[in-house]
Amino acid sequence: MARTDVSAPFEDIEARLRAALRPVDPPSELQERVEFTLDSLVELAADELEAWELKAMRDPRNWPRALVPAAAVVVGGAAATGLVVLRTQRKNHRRRAQSHGVGDLAARTFRDAAREARKVLDELTPDH
Repeated sequence: MARTDVSAPFEDIEARLRAALRPVDPPSELQERVEFTLDSLVELAADELEAWELKAMRDPRNWPRALVPAAAVVVGGAAATGLVVLRTQRKNHRRRAQSHGVGDLAARTFRDAAREARKVLDELTPDH
């Protein structure tokens, strides 16, 4: 009897943990906001790099100015990578349903990621 008194509060601990740790879907507009922000960062970094003059870097007095373009490369690259991952992740359920095994799923994911990377690069390329 003493044992049931001690274990009574812990009877449904598994159910409580399952309920507490249930995945929560983010708001629907969050993905759009993140994608817009990453896209803006990629464009700003590209604009910064476009304005940078490589010829001016021959003079050592201008080397501290190279930090801004270097930061633009890092921020732009990270934002572009995040954008590709975000866009690739969006199609994950459809890829999983269409795939015929783990290898096929990995190949489809890789193709989608490459396609999204090309889209990001195409968005940065000025139209002729």
